[in-house]
Amino acid sequence: MDNFTSVTTFFLMGFSDFREIQILHAVLFLVIYLAALLGNLLIILLITRDTHLHTPMYYFLKNLSFLDLCFISITVPKSIANSLTNHNTISFLGCVSQVFFIFLLATTEIILLTVMSYDRYVAICHPLQYEIIMNHGTCVQMVASSWISGGLNAILHTASTFSVPMCGSPDVHQFFCDVPQLLSLTCSYNIGELLVIGISFVLDIVCFVFIGISYINIFSTVVGLPSRAGRSKAFSTCLPHLFVVTLFLSSGFFDYSHPLPKSPTPSDLLISMFYIVVPPTMNPFIYTLRNKDMKTALKKLLMNTHYLSN
Repeated sequence: MDNFTSVTTFFLMGFSDFREIQILHAVLFLVIYLAALLGNLLIILLITRDTHLHTPMYYFLKNLSFLDLCFISITVPKSIANSLTNHNTISFLGCVSQVFFIFLLATTEIILLTVMSYDRYVAICHPLQYEIIMNHGTCVQMVASSWISGGLNAILHTASTFSVPMCGSPDVHQFFCDVPQLLSLTCSYNIGELLVIGISFVLDIVCFVFIGISYINIFSTVVGLPSRAGRSKAFSTCLPHLFVVTLFLSSGFFDYSHPLPKSPTPSDLLISMFYIVVPPTMNPFIYTLRNKDMKTALKKLLMNTHYLSN
């Protein structure tokens, strides 16, 4: 088979070769992208403007929205452009950049979600010590550590993925440069990348276990609260977070652990959407529609906008 170690272009095969389906895919992705873009920008705006939301919980949420905004922007706009122009290519540098930023943002988000679960644990289980433990300096250090860890993991994955010669046609049966698909193009087993993926799995499992322990303690404490309103508020902030974590980790784990079929199926594309497209789009709805403080801040913003317009 032809070796294309010095390849300059990959071909993102996407969802279909039929022009009608390509246009439909572009329209749907555009709607989803605009919803994610507006939703996450709204969260960032609300938390920045409203002083009542200048707390550790919303500081982490603002960083999560920024991550989601960047995460979906790495893959979806390129996929939309390819479908609209019927030009399914991506440069080698573009593919490398996608792999790097996907792992940078995904790893940072996983660790940040773990930090957010710890924040809720301290707030609910140790409320009297909350301001001392979750002070501003500690919150900044936690976010910075998340980004540094994400950067290191991204460098490892990117370097190991593209360190092995690739053979055959450079067709990637995805709408973005997905590492499992890239590994299927290598001339031999990429032991380095498999080891790095294994390390990432361990990190994901550790984060998930830590989150699980946090929520076991949280729910044990919440059940014992005498106030029904207090229990409702605690559940309204914790359950959406747990849903996002479970969806993000389970879909990503399945995509990287199941063997690739010889003939890619639409289900493979749909699975990848559950961690590439769905969380950044759903997070704004989950964290605003079910959160009383965010809804109050949104009403204040709308009232101020209406007042200024008049």
